This record gives sequence, C-alpha cells and structure tokens, in this order.
Amino acid sequence: MTANEHKPVTSSMLERKDRIARLQEEMKKKQIHLFFVTQNVDIYYITGSMQTGYVVVPQVGEPIFLVKRSYERAVLESKIRVARMGSFRQLEDTVGSFFPELYSSEHTPTIATEYDVLPVQQFKRLQAVLPKAKWVDGSILFRELRMVKSPYEVARIRMAAIAAHRAFIEAVNYVRPGMMELELIAHIEHIFRMQGHVGIMRMRGYNQEIITGMVASGDAAAEPTYFDGPAGGRGLTPAAPQGASRKVISENEPILVDIGCCIDGYVIDQTRTLVIGKLDEDLERAYQVSEHILRETEKKLVPGTICESLYTDALRIAEEAGLSDHFMGYGEDQVKFLGHGIGMEIDEWPVLARGFKQELTPGMVIAIEPKFTFPGRGVVGIENTYLITKDGFERLTTAPEGIIAVKSRDR
Repeated sequence: MTANEHKPVTSSMLERKDRIARLQEEMKKKQIHLFFVTQNVDIYYITGSMQTGYVVVPQVGEPIFLVKRSYERAVLESKIRVARMGSFRQLEDTVGSFFPELYSSEHTPTIATEYDVLPVQQFKRLQAVLPKAKWVDGSILFRELRMVKSPYEVARIRMAAIAAHRAFIEAVNYVRPGMMELELIAHIEHIFRMQGHVGIMRMRGYNQEIITGMVASGDAAAEPTYFDGPAGGRGLTPAAPQGASRKVISENEPILVDIGCCIDGYVIDQTRTLVIGKLDEDLERAYQVSEHILRETEKKLVPGTICESLYTDALRIAEEAGLSDHFMGYGEDQVKFLGHGIGMEIDEWPVLARGFKQELTPGMVIAIEPKFTFPGRGVVGIENTYLITKDGFERLTTAPEGIIAVKSRDR
C-alpha cells in the first residue's frame, strides 16, 4: 500500500496529472519505458514536493515517488503516490514490484534520466543497481516539457513580478551617493523576503549560481566574471565573484539593478538602469539602443517566430548602431544570447541564441535582456519577462522603464 492513494483531488493534483500525461506522451514517441526523475526542481515539478528520492514515471500508468528522506513530509506534500525507497541496493526489486510488466527478467526497459544535471558518480550507481536497463538521455525531453507554462505557473511568476516592481521602487527611493552597493542590495533583499522570496534563485547550468541579482554601479558592474550573463559585478570576494560589492555608488554613473526573486518556486527576471544625476551622452545613447532592440523584439514575439532569429536581429541592430563590441558584454567575455526561458530556474529553455530553432509557443515565458557593457565605466540596459500568448505577448514585469534619474540627496 502506498501513501496518497486516497487524498482528495485538488487543482494542484490535476496540474501534476497534466504534466505527467505530457511527459508520458513524449516517452511513447521516443520508446522510453521508464523515466527516472532525479533533480530537485524536476521532482518538485512532478510531485509538488522536494524531498530526497526518485520519481519513476512509466510510459503508461501511475508514477511513484520513491522517497529516502523525508518520507513523512513527502506524504503530506506530494500530489502523486509515495513509497519508501528502502535499500538502494535493492532498487531493482523495488522498481520491479511497482512495474513488473516493464521491469522483469524477460524485459529490458529503456530508462531515461536527466544527463544534464545528474552527477556521473550517482548515474554509475544507478546503472550498477539497475544493470538490465538501457539508459538514455532524457534531459532535452524534460527541458522541453517545462518550456510551456500553465496558468498555474504563470500566476506564480506574476507574484514574483509584483515583488520585483515593489523592490525596484523601494530601491529608487533608497539609493543615494556614498552608499555601498552592498547596502542597496541588502535593502532590496529585505523587501523581497518580506513579500515571500524564498531566498534563493535556482540555475540548472553546471557550476552556475545566482544570488538575488546583479546590483552594481560604474566600473564594478562592468567587471567580467564566470557568470553566464552580460554583466557580472565585482562581488564581495573571489569566493563569490558576482553581484554587489563594497564599492561606493557615485553620481553620474550607471547603476544596473538586475534583480529577481523566487516565490512559491517560480522566479522573475527584471533589469532597470538608474543614475544619480545624469549619464554621459554615449551611455545614454547605448541605453536608448537597448530599448530599441527590446521594442523591435517585441514586434516579433508571436507564436511561430524562430528563437534564433530574435538574437540575430538584435545583433544587426547593435551593429548598425556601432555598438557591436559592447553588446551583451565586451570582448571575449561577450555572451551569445539575447534572452532565455524562465520558470523554476533562471536559465530555462528556450534560449534566444544561434542554434535554437524552436518556434515561440503560447505559454512560454522568456526574459529578454539587451545590455551594453563599457569597461571601466559601467553597464546600461533593460530586461523584461514576457508570456507568449496565442495572439502575441504579455509583459509580466511592470516596473517603470527608461533611465531612472535620481536626485542627489543626503540621508
């Protein structure tokens, strides 16, 4: 007997049921018998719980959440049936007990899992205890599954967008010359936390991490780093080389407020440019080009548009403006994209970059971030998050646009 079999049906359960059905449909097309879901975010996506274990999804029928820890909490949270995982060495027997028709001595199942995030050591352990299986990479299947958001998911991204709007307004009212970047981001983080921000932003990319965002000013904002984005920030230490630093904010330099928060598991991404005083004319012009790129991109945010084309069009506009060398970073540290999908992770699919031939589809949520980097001087730009609809798009980020000029004041 497994847990959760007699829970009343809720809208959240129906949401998971639809996700499972879509996953199983793709499994049928690719002749995958079982999908082992191993990563925390993917487990949450299927179950509504983020406890340690594996979700085993059959091509047909009901999946099972095999939980190592905490079983009791998984029983309370999971929207699918739950069972104790038991001994890892006996995992083959456990799986076989739930899916005897797929995992028996007469059958060699094809099992998919997320090669993009599963550590090699753990994968080899799974192979060792499930030796009869043929293992295949299911990461593309799962990432494509999560590209299209449901109304349930969009509602949570909207909540995060509302929080980002308020945090930006508070930042405008709080910033002053002479304060450290650290003080500004700490104030923003307080506003976020009081609105329900869980305190982390998740990324899927290997060795990629993100804090609350990249709030930095002047030359510190333009310092390159390992983070796969157009602006890195100096950070507090080489042990965390990104984002806000102890640099003092000065007048007449760009202040990049690139922030996001995570509410109920879903994130938003928003960038605005501030200045205390006035920007130099060339920086102001670069900002205007970034808005122009965004407006031109918006015209093509309709179902059927090829993701790659949005990036190449942006490159052309930057080149025509004479700003190619500064677009999305500088020199060898330029990043090769215009935007990215967003949801439970900050770096979801699709990516607006060369090689991404996906068509925009209703339900996709995409952050678009044209920015220009000037070494020794700063970064200017804008970023909005959009929902693709059947007729076009809806802008989810609602904070005021334009260069926000703040008057110098003492506190």
